[in-house]
Amino acid sequence: MAYVTAEIASQPDCWRQASGLAPAMLDRLPRPGERVAVVGCGTSWFMAMAYAARREAAGHGETDAFQASEYPAGRRYDRLLAITRSGTTTEVLDLLTALRGRIPTTVLVGDPGSPVVETADAAVIMPFADERSVVQTRFATTALALLRAHLGDNMTALVADAEVAVRTPLPIDPSLIEQVTFLGRGWTVGLAQEAALKCRETATFWAEAYPAMDYRHGPISVAAPGRLVWAFGELPDGLPEDVAATGASFAHSRTHGYHTVLGRWAAGRTPVDPMADLILAQRFAVALATSRGLDPDAPRHLSRSVVLT
Repeated sequence: MAYVTAEIASQPDCWRQASGLAPAMLDRLPRPGERVAVVGCGTSWFMAMAYAARREAAGHGETDAFQASEYPAGRRYDRLLAITRSGTTTEVLDLLTALRGRIPTTVLVGDPGSPVVETADAAVIMPFADERSVVQTRFATTALALLRAHLGDNMTALVADAEVAVRTPLPIDPSLIEQVTFLGRGWTVGLAQEAALKCRETATFWAEAYPAMDYRHGPISVAAPGRLVWAFGELPDGLPEDVAATGASFAHSRTHGYHTVLGRWAAGRTPVDPMADLILAQRFAVALATSRGLDPDAPRHLSRSVVLT
């Protein structure tokens, strides 16, 4: 079994542990009313996007997400929150060093021996979610699970949905698809971006991501028979019908088979939480790689941490 496959399957347990950890981290995580910037690179940036949108929509305060290299130095924030699995990523370390003494900084990290632990003012360390694989899955989603627990989201329901997502069949045979576009609204735009990245990383596959409301302003022109549109969270009116008219397949947790499993596992909730649906997209990406004869544990041109010289 590929490392990434085992780590994808471990996410329900990781999210459960993160939920239990959150109450002890109240003094390290953003407080209600604080103006917060959240940064990361790659997958961590997409989790930052999801958290920022969800925190602000929940009324906890203005929240912006940036790639660590693109943080706007001239803006004023009450706290900076950085997400980094390895804690050795150059851009994150450089930013935390530059902000030392200017604003409080907190880092979510997987490796307790990482240099970022000493660079930030505070650290939330999650070694139980650290990964062996190059392609990030469980650390990033566990960081988001911790942050959602801190916001007061229903973690029992989320973990139950995740237990379904690691078992339920894929909504479509990856070998039949030549292109996929992921869509999201609000906080799930970050999840859509992450799903597309997983397909590109593991399978060198043509995958795109957009806000769902913007999809019909141009990107729908790519849709065609043999291609897939996969939406997370809230669906805009008429979107499934417009995709069907192109001949493309459409996937959403409301329609791709979860309901038959949820009847036994989670009291028949449909659709499932979009984070659980992201697990299914991760599995889809790994299946894509396998169907193309690629090793998802050895993605092209990638390493576990980007350290710039």
